[in-house]
Amino acid sequence: MKRNIAAPLAFFDTNVLLYLLSPDEAKANVAETRVSEGGTISVQVLNEFTQVACRKFRLSLVDVREILGVVRQALAVVPLTVETHDLGLALSQKYSLSVYDAMIVASALRCDAATLYSEDMQDGLLVEKRLRIVNPFGAA
Repeated sequence: MKRNIAAPLAFFDTNVLLYLLSPDEAKANVAETRVSEGGTISVQVLNEFTQVACRKFRLSLVDVREILGVVRQALAVVPLTVETHDLGLALSQKYSLSVYDAMIVASALRCDAATLYSEDMQDGLLVEKRLRIVNPFGAA
């Protein structure tokens, strides 16, 4: 993965990527810009994206695979591991996060991301003194 050294590594929550499919042009543009800048997602994000794209947006698996192919070219993908799971459980308890959100946060921490883009988590929260949660649509 090519990474701009001047920019801190970003990690993406599923909800940000789903705006790539949104009729909300402003949010879709923000999501596209952020993804084009690069970053990382986890396999969990791929799974959640697939579920919502098929259920809510009624896309076929063929279409979803094509979209995710483009996303996977732009963003690195990290696996889910037992270590990520264990860290996620600890973060869920410590920060009162849902288990699913905590697993996203754990994945972001384990790949040394500095920023976690999420619309649903607490904007501005600093996790473990090194990962800032940022709502990329705050000014959109």
